[in-house]
Amino acid sequence: MKKKAKKVIEPTHPKQRTESQNKALWLFYEMLAKALNDGGLDMRVVLKPSYQIRWTKENIHDNLWIPIQKYLYGTNSTTFLKKQEQIDKIHETIMQGLGEKFGVEYIPFPVDEEKQLQKLGH
Repeated sequence: MKKKAKKVIEPTHPKQRTESQNKALWLFYEMLAKALNDGGLDMRVVLKPSYQIRWTKENIHDNLWIPIQKYLYGTNSTTFLKKQEQIDKIHETIMQGLGEKFGVEYIPFPVDEEKQLQKLGH
C-alpha cells in the first residue's frame, strides 16, 4: 500500500507586505545605490575602508537594510516586516544616518514606482 504524500503548507506571515511594497523596497535600494555612487560614497567609504566596491540594490539590501532591520526587529527577512510602520522606520534610520555622517540627500520612500522608475531611466 502506497503512502500518500503529505501536502506541505508554506507558512506566511500574517502582515506580509504587498507586491507593491516589495517593489517599492527594491526601488528604494536602487535609488539609494545610485545616490551613494553619484556622491562618491562607495562601500569602502561607508562600510569597508580597505577596498572600493560600488553600490548595487542587492548590497544596499544586504549591508544597510538587513543589519538595521535585524537590530530593530530581530529578523533578517523583509517578508516579516509589518507593512508600512517598520519599513518606514528602517528607511528613516538609513536616510538619517547617511545624511548625518556622509551628507547624502534625503531620498523619500517610493510611493509611485512608475514615476520613480522613469526618473532612473528604466
